[in-house]
Amino acid sequence: MSMKSDIWDEAKRRCRLNDEDIALAKKLGLNPKSLIKNIPSKSEPWKAPVKDWIHDIAAKREKKSKQRQERKSKALKQDT
Repeated sequence: MSMKSDIWDEAKRRCRLNDEDIALAKKLGLNPKSLIKNIPSKSEPWKAPVKDWIHDIAAKREKKSKQRQERKSKALKQDT
C-alpha cells in the first residue's frame, strides 16, 4: 500500500467514514489530514461529526452552483 492510501485509510477509520464519504471528500478536494483535524473533541460540542461536515460542504457547494446557473439563465433571458 502506498503512503497516501494509508493516510486515507486512517482518516476513514478515525472519522468513521464509509467509501462513499471518502469519495465525496476527495471530490470536494479535502485531504485526509483536514478530516482528522476536524474530528470534534469532548470540549467542542458545537462541532458536527466529520461525516456531517463533509455532507454540509457538498450541499453548500451544490446550492451555490444552482444559484450561479439560475443567475446565468436569467441574464441570458434578459439579453434576448
